[in-house]
Amino acid sequence: MRRDAKWRKGITLILAIVLSVLICACGTGRSTGEIVSGTDLSEPDHDGTITIGFSQLGAESNWRVANTQSIEDAFSNNNRYNLIFDNGRQIQDNQIKAIRNFIQQQVDYIIFSPLEEDGWDTVLEEAKEAGIPVIIVDRMVNVSDDSLYTAWIGSDMRLEGEKAAEWMHAYFAANGIDEAGVHIVDIQGTIGSSPQIGRSSGLEKGCEAYGWKLLASETGEFVKAKAYEVMESMLKTYPDLNVVYCENDGEAEGVLQALEENGITPGTDIENGQVMVISFDATSEGLQAVESGQIALDVECNPLQGDEIRGMIEKMERGASVPKLNYVDESMFSHDRSVQIVTANGHAFPVRYVTDDLIEKRKY
Repeated sequence: MRRDAKWRKGITLILAIVLSVLICACGTGRSTGEIVSGTDLSEPDHDGTITIGFSQLGAESNWRVANTQSIEDAFSNNNRYNLIFDNGRQIQDNQIKAIRNFIQQQVDYIIFSPLEEDGWDTVLEEAKEAGIPVIIVDRMVNVSDDSLYTAWIGSDMRLEGEKAAEWMHAYFAANGIDEAGVHIVDIQGTIGSSPQIGRSSGLEKGCEAYGWKLLASETGEFVKAKAYEVMESMLKTYPDLNVVYCENDGEAEGVLQALEENGITPGTDIENGQVMVISFDATSEGLQAVESGQIALDVECNPLQGDEIRGMIEKMERGASVPKLNYVDESMFSHDRSVQIVTANGHAFPVRYVTDDLIEKRKY
C-alpha cells in the first residue's frame, strides 16, 4: 500500500507542475504543526531519502532517552533517512496529533512508542488508509484489527515479570528462606502501559504460585520522585514489608533513597531486617546498584532497537515481508551468585554477575 501512496504522490506532482505551467502560479507550503524537528515535506525527495515520522512517548527515564537516541542514530541523514521526531511528553493526545501530522506530511513510515495500550484504532486506521506502514516500538497497542500496524519490536514484558518472580523463588529456595514470610509491595509503572501490565502480571503469578503476600500495588509512574513518595507512605503503612518490586530503575532509585532515609538497609537478608529490591531495565545506574548489593536483581529491558527497526524498513523497501512481532535479546543481572539459571515459560535464562567491566561497556 505504501507504494500506491508514493504513486499517487507522483501523479499529484505531475498534475501540479502542468497546472503551474498553464497558470504561472506557485504552489503553497504545508503546515508541520508541532513537530519538534525535521524538514518541510511539501516537496518530495529526489535523492532516495526515506522520511520517517517518529513519535516518542516522552523522556521519563534514562531508558527512554537511550531508546530515542538509538532510533535517531539509526535514521540519521548519513544513512539516507530524514527523521521527523516528536516528543509526546507523556500525553497520548500529543502522540495522536503527531501521527496525524506525519500522515498529512505523507511520510514513508511511522514509528511510535505508545504511552498506553488503548485508544489508537482511529488514528492507525487513518495511517492505513494513507498507505503508510506503522512500526510500534517498546510498548504494545490493543487494537480491534492487527492489520492497523505492520510490525512491533520490543521486549516480552510478561516474560520479564515471570523471570523476576522465578529468580526470587529460586533465591529463596537456595538460601533457605521461608516463602510464607515474603511480604511484597509493588511500585508499578504507568498504569495501562505494556511494561506495567506485563511486570505486574509476572509478580502476581509468582505470588499465587509460591504463597508470597502482596501487601499493596501503587503506581510510581516510572519516575524516581513519585516512587520515593509512594515508598515513604508504604513504609509507614506496611512495616513488615521485606521485598520491593520496582517496575523500572528510576523507581528503584526513589525506593533506595526512601529506605536509606528511614534507616533500612537494602539487601537479600530479608529474615534479619534487610529489604530486597527487585528492578527492571538494567541501565548503567541500575547495574551500579546491583554491583553494590542495593538491588538484588535487575531484569534487562533493551532500549537499543534502532538498528533492528532500520533493518526491518530496509527489508520492506526491498519488497520483503517482516515478522509481526519482533523481540530483542535481553539478560538478567544479580549481585548474588547463588542463582545462575532461571527457568521461565519453559526456557532457561542465565543470570549474569555484575562487574565494573560490564558497567563500563554499558551503552545506557
